[in-house]
Formats: sequence, structure tokens, C-alpha cells
Amino acid sequence: MRIGLPSAETLQGGSFKALVVTVLLSVFMFQLLRTVGLRAFSMASETYTSGTHSAAFVTCPNDTVARDLARGIVEKKLAACVNIVPAIKSVYEWQGKIEEDNEVLLMIKTRSSKVPALAEYVRSNHPYEVAEVISLPIDQGNPPYLKWIGDIVPE
Repeated sequence: MRIGLPSAETLQGGSFKALVVTVLLSVFMFQLLRTVGLRAFSMASETYTSGTHSAAFVTCPNDTVARDLARGIVEKKLAACVNIVPAIKSVYEWQGKIEEDNEVLLMIKTRSSKVPALAEYVRSNHPYEVAEVISLPIDQGNPPYLKWIGDIVPE
């Protein structure tokens, strides 16, 4: 009785191909499963308290204002990251009239404790008479990313 893989001569053409495909798939699947497992462990090993961080939103009249505000917010450590989303259309009521404007949206990731200081910074540096600053607490997310926000933005 022989134990081990059969030789190529003892396998029929289709059986040999199936064996090669199975071995190759096993090698690739091992790497994929290893990567997924490591990511799952990373996420499971970190803890996050819901609401510790927030996503804030600010609309701007143009890209120049958006970039200036975003850079100042990050430089002053009021947020870890600001995404600039171009070309949004805003429809709103202002002074009794329906307005429609092209704007740029800032999506800001910060600590919830920094939202008041962030709002004050925006009010002081924004050209609008009434600048939009709204925030939503982050309930869940990728723990390493949320930890990074906390590392960048001090209490």
C-alpha cells in the first residue's frame, strides 16, 4: 500500500488537471483566508465606545474656501481628516426665498468633544452669514481607523 499523491502516470488526464487546480486553489485560498482572518482579528481586538467620535458636515461656496477650511481644521487638530466632496447642489430657503446653489461639502472626522471648537473655528473663518456645521456621532466603524482619529485629535 502506497500513501501520498499518485504519480502523473497513474492519473488520467482529467484527474491530474483536477489535482493541480485543487492544489493551486488551496494555496491561494490559504492566503486569502489568512488575510481575512488577520483583519477580523484586528477589528475584534480593538474596542470602541459608541459616540466617542463624530462625522461633521460643512458646506462651502467653492473649492478655495473648502480647501482653506479643511487645511486649517486639520492643522489645528480639530479633526484627523477632512474629505472635500465637490459639486453638490443645495436647495434651501433663505430670507423667504427658495435658493439653489452649487457648493462643496466638507466631511470631517473628529472627536465628539471637539465639535464645539470645530463649529467655532468654522463660524470664525467661513464667508457665509450662517455657516452649516452639523455633526452625527459615529456609532460603529473600523476600530483601527477610529483609534487613528483619536491618536491624531487630542482630548
